This record gives sequence, C-alpha cells and structure tokens, in this order.
Amino acid sequence: MTTTIGAREAVDQARTGDVWLFRGPSAADKAIRMLTNAPVNHVAMVVALDDLPPLLWHTELGQSLPSVWTGAHHRGAQLHRLDHAIEVWTGPKYRQRAFVRDFDGEVTPAMEDACLRVIAEYEGRAFPRTRQLAGKWLAGRLKREASEEAVYCAELLAITYTRMGLLEPRRPSNWFDPGRFWSGDRLALCGGASLGPEVAVEPEPAAAAT
Repeated sequence: MTTTIGAREAVDQARTGDVWLFRGPSAADKAIRMLTNAPVNHVAMVVALDDLPPLLWHTELGQSLPSVWTGAHHRGAQLHRLDHAIEVWTGPKYRQRAFVRDFDGEVTPAMEDACLRVIAEYEGRAFPRTRQLAGKWLAGRLKREASEEAVYCAELLAITYTRMGLLEPRRPSNWFDPGRFWSGDRLALCGGASLGPEVAVEPEPAAAAT
C-alpha cells in the first residue's frame, strides 16, 4: 500500500457509496480476519447527502459516538459523522488502520431514497454475538439467508448496496464478509459502477497520538 490520503482530505472528498475498511489489532479483530480469511475486519459505507457533513453507515459492538439518526448512544447499526468516526476508529481506543475505496458511479435520488429506507429500517439493529456471527456467515457461504434480526457490518453494507441497485440479489447478504469489499476480491457492481483501489487514510495528529 503506497497511496495515502489525509483524514481531513478524505472527508472533504467523501461521497455516497464510498467504502471504508478497517484493520485492527484486538483479539476480536484478528479472529474475524482469521475466520473469513480477509485482510480487514470491519467495513462501512459513506452517506453524503445535500449539505449534511459526510456520514458513516455501519454496525458495531461499541457505542462511543451518538448516532446521527437518533442522537443517542447505542450498539449495533449506527449512522455517525465520518470525521468523528475516523477519530474514534484510528485513535487510541480502537487503534485501527483505515482504508477508503472511492465509489465511481451515479447515485440517483431514487438510490439515495433507497439508502435512507435501509437506514430507517436497520438503525439500532443489534450486532450478532460471536457464535451467531460465525453461524450467519457460514450459512451465507452455503447461500442460505440467515433469519436472525442481528446484522454484522458486511451484511449491512450488502443489504444497502443491494437495495440501491448496486449488487445483484443472487447471493444472500450474509454471504458477504469485510474482505469481499477489498479490491483483491474483485467485487462486481451493477450499472457500470465500480470501487477504486484502497487508499490508506492517515489520521490527523491528534487522532494518531497514543
């Protein structure tokens, strides 16, 4: 990885559909990467609408930031300000390396509406427990849709992309893991859209301090 971008510049350039990927040092992070044979353990999507600051749509176990959708701190599916999320995820609490893949394609008003409907439906949905997470992903590998209410990060992104018309619905959303959104997997999007190569995000000095 030789291409880098500063966190502030990445936020300034953010647009709906951009994919953010994270790689952390914790035991849980390493377990996710080992189970899925992926280079990253977390994935999220940018939502940038009108004059609002760019937001990050994802699901996690933590509740360090208030969700923009509800204004409350909670676990599970959450919508955060992108700049605040970068500070937390690359800072001393999570210590994750961040990468961004720019979305290249048209995002129509209808696609934005579909994205907002997903957020309205899934906001606050629980993150699965460890055994449940493994079971959901393994069921997805057999192309069986999991029925549990809880949703993990790559599954949420796949649901959002599918509802926006960017992924074919031929695979269940729980077939996806964070590594499916890494460039090495060559994920095919619909409508001529694509994701650019990973660009390493350099945190601002305050966020990088330990």
